[in-house]
Amino acid sequence: MEPWSTRDPLAILMGPRVIPTGTDLLADGRATDGSDGHGPVTVTGSKGLMIDTACLQCGTPAGSSLATFCRRCGLPYGERPRADVELPSCPICYQSVDDDGRLPSLDRFGLRVDLVRHRAEHDLYPVGDDDWLETMREGDRIRIGRWSAPFDVVRRYLVTGQVDAGRGRALAHDAIVNAMTQISRWGPNSLVFGDQPEWAAARAAVSELMERYAKGRR
Repeated sequence: MEPWSTRDPLAILMGPRVIPTGTDLLADGRATDGSDGHGPVTVTGSKGLMIDTACLQCGTPAGSSLATFCRRCGLPYGERPRADVELPSCPICYQSVDDDGRLPSLDRFGLRVDLVRHRAEHDLYPVGDDDWLETMREGDRIRIGRWSAPFDVVRRYLVTGQVDAGRGRALAHDAIVNAMTQISRWGPNSLVFGDQPEWAAARAAVSELMERYAKGRR
């Protein structure tokens, strides 16, 4: 097996350097192994596997293999995020990183990865058929039947099941947003008190969208 090169950005994402079993670990799972413990590593054992390729606080990837701290927030690579910061989330699945700045790997059980590698794993593990969804996009909105709604709000709902405009954004209610809210509360086939034909038609359109989008999920 060829050694993993920390100077190759693609290799940083796709292939970790293996640290021998029995290597001492720091509290957050980084290997000591005679170094400062900040290098990209994979470790075996009950603590799980860890890889450091980006800032664990803001998710910014290292611009160089020689870089020792994040150019955006100043945190040394491999260090846990500070307790007083808002942790980043994946723009694909909207999951926020844990307190250690990492997420469970989608590809390998027991592996915990930074946000850069997590996003790369979505190439193999998509949350839905985004290529198809993009064909319905009109600028920052999406066309669903005879209705139009904010694209980001609809996609977030398709992925998470939550009606949310995102951090710091106000949610503008319309027929589609109302339909998503009703489905999330009572389900797609529930009877809604005071139901109206417009509401029922919008719920049917959203339900069809959900089913079609989910076909691309793995």
